Amino acid sequence: MALAKIKQDAMQERLATLNMPKGAAWAMAARNDAVARLAKAGLPGRRDEYWKYTDPSSLVQTVAVPAAPFATDESPVFGQIDRLKIVFRDGVFDASASDDLSMEGIEIERLSDAVQMDIHWAKELYGVLEKNGQDPVARPLATLNTGFATDGVVIRVTGRPSKPVSLIYLHNQETSDAILHHVIRVEKGAALTLLENGPAAARFSKVLEVDVAEHGSFHHIRAQGRDHERRAVTHMFGRLGSDSLFKSFTLTANGVMTRNEVVLELTGDNGVANVAGAALGDGEFHHDDTVFITHDAVGCKSRQVFKKVLRNGATGVFQGKILVKSGAQKTDGYQISQALLLDGDSQFLAKPELEIYADDVICSHGSTSGEIDDDAMFYLRSRGVPEGIAQDLLTRAFLAEVIEEIDDPVIADDIQSRLESWLQRRG
Repeated sequence: MALAKIKQDAMQERLATLNMPKGAAWAMAARNDAVARLAKAGLPGRRDEYWKYTDPSSLVQTVAVPAAPFATDESPVFGQIDRLKIVFRDGVFDASASDDLSMEGIEIERLSDAVQMDIHWAKELYGVLEKNGQDPVARPLATLNTGFATDGVVIRVTGRPSKPVSLIYLHNQETSDAILHHVIRVEKGAALTLLENGPAAARFSKVLEVDVAEHGSFHHIRAQGRDHERRAVTHMFGRLGSDSLFKSFTLTANGVMTRNEVVLELTGDNGVANVAGAALGDGEFHHDDTVFITHDAVGCKSRQVFKKVLRNGATGVFQGKILVKSGAQKTDGYQISQALLLDGDSQFLAKPELEIYADDVICSHGSTSGEIDDDAMFYLRSRGVPEGIAQDLLTRAFLAEVIEEIDDPVIADDIQSRLESWLQRRG
């Protein structure tokens, strides 16, 4: 059977299990367009270039693989931070657990309400950034999300809210299959800090579309839940105006399968885009960061900083690209991906890329993987430091660069405490 036929059959089987939510004409047009695009592309397969390191079968099959919710006595992530909480339970908005959505300088609505309105600002963004992000690399699972997302939030930021917005994803049902789609517009000169945490569902699909206008700023910090058996595919699409700032950090610990894709486009001069992540994997753990940043304006800067700590046969993947278009002079692009392998069974697969069509640029990339440095370990052991503590100290030093990507010291301390808790859980 031809590969194209196999992909089409898989797509038809998956679509047969989904119901497209109803909405206003503009929302239905965006959903129908997504389904039409998906029909041409098909669902991803292992032979696709950007899926050769990650098997998408559990993300595309008709029924989610059951995943038991994980009970923990650890304090909630971001629990000490004053924030506006928006809770989703197995992919459904939980009004009783959420805060009042009103706050000065920001407008927040449920996606399911916004798409019912004939006139709404989200018309200009829903599915638009996702569609733009399909070229030159197809991202069919994001297209599927646009077509069938059942819930989410739409946020318009007009000022500088007094506290962060926190999206909390709770997982209660072993077979939950959640599809969420969020749309955010940061207006000129406005600023938003968005926090995300929790495992969300047995299988979780999320798309986040973020449009940052000139002089706007968007800070994003995410901690993906500790449920051992969960599977997730997330996409973040961003468009940056002139003198704007986009910063994102993700901490991932546990999970059988996680694929995080970030697609950003710098369209205005002097924009800054920083994307970072720390992944901590143990045993049956596969974590894939796939990042594509396009420079299409003058004087823009971007950073990609990703660190993975892997043990007991865990697998980490990084695919990162910097594309500098002609005319995007004075570009400064930096990319680094590194893995620390704590045993001989774990592996790190990397595909760093640069594609440059301008001549006045500074771009660099690098990727390394290896074990704990023997000399450093010997130095600590010779001074009486026990082996386990020495390994933890060196691992924390390895992760230091990526933690520095978090601007807020309170949040950085919270993330650091999660890292230390993971290190203390041995075997």
